[in-house]
Amino acid sequence: MPTIAAQGILLRRSRFSDTTLIITWLTRQQGKVKTIAKGALRPKSPFLGKLDLFFQCELLWAQSRRAELHVLREVKVLEPFPRIRATYLQTLAASYFVELIDEATEPEHPVPDLYDLLFRALNHLNQRLPDARGVLFFEHELCKCMGVEAESEEAAARRLYEALGRLPKSRAELLQQL
Repeated sequence: MPTIAAQGILLRRSRFSDTTLIITWLTRQQGKVKTIAKGALRPKSPFLGKLDLFFQCELLWAQSRRAELHVLREVKVLEPFPRIRATYLQTLAASYFVELIDEATEPEHPVPDLYDLLFRALNHLNQRLPDARGVLFFEHELCKCMGVEAESEEAAARRLYEALGRLPKSRAELLQQL
C-alpha cells in the first residue's frame, strides 16, 4: 500500500466500531478522502484529541488499492480553530459550510479552490461571529468554484440548490438565527 501525505480539514466523523472511526477529509491535493482510524477511541490511541470537526491537520494514510476507504496512519493538528466552538452560531455556520462542501465534492477529485474557500471561511469564523452577508458570500464563492456562477450573492443559494439537488437543512436555522 503506498503512503500519501497531505493537509486536510476534517469534514465528518462517524463510528465504525467501538474503537474505530471513519473520517472524511477535504484535502487540497486529493480532494475528499475517507480514512479509517483504527483504535481511535481507545484511551491510549495516538489519535486521541486529534480528530475533531473542522480541525486542519497534516495526515498520512495508506492508500487502498481497491476501495475508497484508506487506513489513517498519522495525524498532526495544524489548526484546531478553537473559537469556532465558542458559540452555537459559529459552530452552526461552520457545520453548514462543511455540509455544503461535502455535498459539492466527489471522492478523490482534487479541489484546491474549495479547500482554500473552506479554510478561509473557518479562519473567518474563528475570529468573529457569522452574519448573513458572510453566509451569502460563502455560497456565492462556492458557486464560482463549482462553475455555476450566480448573478448575485442572493441568487447563489438557488443556483446551489439546482446544482446539488438540495441544500443542507441547517441553512434555514442558520439564517433564522442571524
